[in-house]
Amino acid sequence: MFATLSYILAHGAALAGLAAARPGFFCADERLTREPAASRAADSPADSPADTGWPTVTAVVPARDEAPTIAACVRALAAQDYPGRLRVIVVDDQSSDNTAAIAAGAGADARVPVEVITAPALKPGWSGKIAALDAGLAHATKVAPETDFYWFTDADIVHDPQVLRDLTAKAAQSDAALVSLMVRLACTSVWEKLLVPAFVLFFQMLYPFRLVNTPGHPMAAAAGGCILVSRPVLDAAGGLDRIKGALIDDCSLAALIKRQGRPIWLGLAEHSRSLRRYEHLGEFWHMVKRTAFVQLGFSPWLLIVTVVFMAALFIVPPALGLVDRLVWAATGQGWLFPAGWLGWAAALAPWLGLAILRRPTDRYYALSVAWAPTLAVAATLYTAMTVHSALAHWRGAGGAWKGRVYDHG
Repeated sequence: MFATLSYILAHGAALAGLAAARPGFFCADERLTREPAASRAADSPADSPADTGWPTVTAVVPARDEAPTIAACVRALAAQDYPGRLRVIVVDDQSSDNTAAIAAGAGADARVPVEVITAPALKPGWSGKIAALDAGLAHATKVAPETDFYWFTDADIVHDPQVLRDLTAKAAQSDAALVSLMVRLACTSVWEKLLVPAFVLFFQMLYPFRLVNTPGHPMAAAAGGCILVSRPVLDAAGGLDRIKGALIDDCSLAALIKRQGRPIWLGLAEHSRSLRRYEHLGEFWHMVKRTAFVQLGFSPWLLIVTVVFMAALFIVPPALGLVDRLVWAATGQGWLFPAGWLGWAAALAPWLGLAILRRPTDRYYALSVAWAPTLAVAATLYTAMTVHSALAHWRGAGGAWKGRVYDHG
């Protein structure tokens, strides 16, 4: 009995310790709030850049083979209800489809300037997305030198009309040089419901938003699908050339900006969503495999630590409970835990603890409580994806994306 109680308490204490070390990571409460309707109706709402007017913004969209989604993205950007000056630059990154033509057509009748440019051939040492963004910035310097903020957004994301107002208001309220949103990912297929909330949860476990948003704290992160960044601060930091080879470009940019001594802010989006679907496990697997080992700095030791950590907290305890109850059902006697209520408590406690961690993110995605106990399954898959990412790197196939292979380890 003592051993069983110790087991229950040990796992519970480990989860509590994780929650204390990564404050608020599972709460899903760092979100970009919408301005009140009365404020939105005004030209310069309270707590926004009222004294100098709305900042001038240039949206830069890197696009490589994005024909299915680029039109919706461009139309959403052009439809922003933004009182300040806005320009949209789509950078066609050597697409093999008709991305450029579709983007140009979508922006032809827009009420804001929409330009489509072609990224130059990829230079050695640069990752494709950063090179495309840099090409957009170089063009913006010529056509919109008065730009105050760059808005980096992916070609598979659509924003509601008020999003740019919200982003610039947040930058003013927080004195933030970078404001980023983790957009709502598609979450309708079975695999998406299993893996998307867990993905968001584990990202926040790595980068607790509360720490990211604390001025002076070294934790820095961003979500590449939506980043508003101050042009003067980025220029003072040395521009994108400083992170030209980064595969995890969003977090690298956030760290670069925060090292300048300026606050940054990262939160969950309420009104921006991704159009990209992950209807099959293989699609999600490829997405994670591409950068998981990069996230670990290509370190075999960090890989071992990660696998042990995930196994100890998220995989082994619930698996032991499941196996024990299956043995009990077959033989009438538990394998590890005693019969009666204590055995059931020991078997179910890890599942309950993990369900508590996952549930706030499930609510954010409007999922049934029935999905909360699946965190152990998702953790097992993500751990396998991470190991596969390392194996791909060691085989020289790490970081493959849309016909390009990056392997900077």
